[in-house]
Amino acid sequence: MNLKPSNFNLEQTSIWSFPERGSWATHSGKYRGNWSQYIPRNLILRYSQPNEWVLDQFLGSGTTLIEAKLLGRNAIGTDVNDASVLISKTNLNFQCDEKSKIYIKLCDARNLSFIKDESIDLICTHPPYSDIIKYSKDIKEDISLLDYQNFIVEMQKVANESYRVIKKGRVCAIMMGDIRKHTNIIPLGFQVLNCFLKAGFMSKEIIIKEQHNCKSTPYWLGKPNSFLLLAHEYIFVFEK
Repeated sequence: MNLKPSNFNLEQTSIWSFPERGSWATHSGKYRGNWSQYIPRNLILRYSQPNEWVLDQFLGSGTTLIEAKLLGRNAIGTDVNDASVLISKTNLNFQCDEKSKIYIKLCDARNLSFIKDESIDLICTHPPYSDIIKYSKDIKEDISLLDYQNFIVEMQKVANESYRVIKKGRVCAIMMGDIRKHTNIIPLGFQVLNCFLKAGFMSKEIIIKEQHNCKSTPYWLGKPNSFLLLAHEYIFVFEK
């Protein structure tokens, strides 16, 4: 198993684009909506040091924790979906030279009571974009089942809990995209940005991430549309 990307360079500007997924370690694009492993790799290398603690409270298929393990960081991953927890445990079952402590827990991002105040060095996470992709059918804690108004209310709780657990002077990085309803744009990204600012964070960076391989793009291409196809997401980097 190849444990390193063959052509990795740390990003130097506020525009990021990763047309190719890469195929190192146990990474896979099979889990719908998971982010490119190049993103957490960049964030972990830039904003943390070996043996520090990284948190991803929207675990998904474990992309962030895989990179944390490869880069010698300790990590905690949580998700409300037991299927996600199982997939992540499978994906993290590999050997590498780095010795990291990796913990996975079935848990709600709005209540991380098992994590002490100001004990996390870096938050690196990719929440759902409201109900664009529904990751479960009936898990009541799953915020991917919520419409955007209720989603923002719950993301404020996520932001508040993020602020509680992260150390002063450290970084919380979150990727979020906008959505459309009835052809009109809903600036979900900036609404989430505002949640974290209300929680007390300072805005350190706003990165524009070019979107690739969106499943809906082939359907809309070539049709006479009155709107532009969304081709970007935001990576918000906050500091406490």
